[in-house]
Parts: sequence; C-alpha cells; structure tokens
Amino acid sequence: MRIFLAGGSGVIGRRLIPALVAGGHQVTATTRRANILPELEALGATGTVVDVYDKQGLTAAVAATAPDVVLHELTDLSDYNTDANARLRREGTANLVAAAKAAGVDRMIVQSIAWAYADGAAGGDSPAVEDDAITPGSAVDVMEQLVSSMPHATILRYGMLYGPDTWYAPGARMAEAVAAGLVPATPAVTSFAHIEDVVSATVAALGWADGAYNIVDDEPAAATAWLPFYAQGLGAPAPAIAALPEGAPAGRGASNAKARATGWAPAYPTWREGFPRQ
Repeated sequence: MRIFLAGGSGVIGRRLIPALVAGGHQVTATTRRANILPELEALGATGTVVDVYDKQGLTAAVAATAPDVVLHELTDLSDYNTDANARLRREGTANLVAAAKAAGVDRMIVQSIAWAYADGAAGGDSPAVEDDAITPGSAVDVMEQLVSSMPHATILRYGMLYGPDTWYAPGARMAEAVAAGLVPATPAVTSFAHIEDVVSATVAALGWADGAYNIVDDEPAAATAWLPFYAQGLGAPAPAIAALPEGAPAGRGASNAKARATGWAPAYPTWREGFPRQ
C-alpha cells in the first residue's frame, strides 16, 4: 500500500515509518525542515518537504505520491502552543483533506484524542464509547468532521500519550513538573495510551472498517491514583492531593472495546506497567 504520512517527523511518525515499512508498505513522509529528510529516509520512507499551510505545495506533494491512503499524524505542540495545534486541526486538516480529494484519494486515517468527549455525554461517568459526542465546535470536532467528509475515514482517538520521547518520559515536560511539585493529584480522570500501542493500533487500522476507535489502555484512572504511582517511579516527591478547581473538567475515561474487537490489544494494558519505575 502507498501511504502519504503527514507528520513523519513527529514522535509518532518516526515510529510509524519503520513499522509501516516492515508491513510491506511504501511510505512518503512529510516534514517542514529539509535537514530532517535524511532521518526519514534512514527509517525507510521517501521524505518530502511540505508545509500543510501551503495549499499548492501540499496538493502537489499528495498528487505526486498517488497514495492509497493519507495518514494524518500532524500536530503543532513543540512549543506547547495549544492555539497553534488548534489551528492545525482546523486549517491544516482542511488543506490536507482538500489535497487528498484533489489527488483522488478516497481514504484518510487521522490522529484524534480520547479526552474530547462532551461533558454530559450519554453514559455519564462510565467510559466513553465512540458514539458519544465530541465537544461540539471544538478544534477536534472540526478536524474529525473534515476527515469524515472523505469517502472513507478512520478516526483514532488516542489516549494521553506516554512512553519514550513523550511529555511523560523521565526528564520531559510532565516529569519535570511533577518533580517540582507543580502537579496536584485531583479526581480528574484520564485514559492513557503507551506510544508503542498507538503505533501498533495505527498500523492495524489500515485494515479496519471506517469509523472512530478509542486507542487507550484498559484502566482509566483519576489522578489521585495514577499520579502518585508515576511520581514514585520518577523518584519524585508524592504529589499534593487536591480538589478539582471550580469549573475544571472532571475528565472521563474511554473504552477500548471497539478497537479490541478488531483483534488489536495494548501491549501495556495499564499505565501501571508502562510508567517509569525505579
């Protein structure tokens, strides 16, 4: 299968390339920086320099690849800029979908998130399922709707990503904040996904039916449970226990039953197995 991987130089993209190549796929991977091309090619991809906001260049790059599927793994969080990431989800996705359609591509797989379910969604405190509503009008909602305008669309709602090279890796953003005592343990609920499981699910999704899938582990947990465990594994002080600030979202876990029904299973069924340990 010919795959156009938009976002080949990201934390996920760099791991996807060798996994896709090992599966016999031909991968064209994008980056905005020419100096990254040798790294992408060393991983087994054909690298191409393109900016998702350059409509003409993006359209030409997709057309030149003539892919069977476009794999949308673009994010813009290197500077922890959520506004930039929201813009990418809205404008960047619109450009990518338009480029795919112009090239006659009929399928797109997109990276989404499992913590965007609307408050008060059906099911209440139970883990969210894929038919539950995403917060309407959010950048995630717009992104998913744009991709769903393709003839065939697969939406992968990743849990909170952890593992090597993520914010939760030792020495990275979250680990440093926890070590500094800046992250209180509240009742807010999170579903996690180890980066290896995200990669394996994304490769497997090439063979899945259209639709949305939660790519998460088996154990949604409140920060009062996972954060002390994580801090201990880092050798950091135990976090302070705190109530949710007024108006803060309580969070909601997500169910991975639909993804598991395809035959996929997380190698790290719980964050307890994947978090750092001393």
